[in-house]
Order: sequence, then C-alpha cells, then structure tokens
Amino acid sequence: MAKLPSRSKQIPVQTAHVPHDPDSATAWMADGNCRLHPPATFFPSDGVGVDRARKICRDCPVISTCLEFALEERIDHGVWGGCSERERRRILKSRRVDVTV
Repeated sequence: MAKLPSRSKQIPVQTAHVPHDPDSATAWMADGNCRLHPPATFFPSDGVGVDRARKICRDCPVISTCLEFALEERIDHGVWGGCSERERRRILKSRRVDVTV
C-alpha cells in the first residue's frame, strides 16, 4: 500500500493557467505567490495554517495590493495580503478611528 504524503508538508503546485484580463481590477492576482499554492492554504482553520499562509505572502510582490483589495471589498475569510481576518478587522477599525478624529 502506498503511503500518502504528510499534510504538514505542502508542496507548491502549479495551478491551471487561466488567461486573465490585464485591465481587470484583479489582474494583480496573476502575479501573487498564492497562484502556486492550493487555495485551501489561504483559508486555514487554525493558527498554524495562518502562519503557513503568511510565510507564502511575506515575499509576495503584490502583498500591499492584495491587502488593500481585501480591506476595500470587506473580505471576511482567509489570509489576504499576509493578514488574517482578525488583523484586517483591526486595520479597518483603526482606519475608522483615524477618519473620525
């Protein structure tokens, strides 16, 4: 019987290349490090998974754009721009406080 690989070692996979519209509001996604990993990596169920996703995001060339997109679109789930849901809520809250002061 073949032994299945451990889930703790996620190997980047090349996803199917889908042509994107360079003029679309999400064209930047084609340059993200996340494109080389399964989407489930960025929707973890625990803190260890969040840390794993952050490591992928750390050197991403579109990390700032990704974070701003998630904040503007009020995306509630997953790791976007290297930030968890909780971190993005804190950023939004601090921005609301800054605007009212």
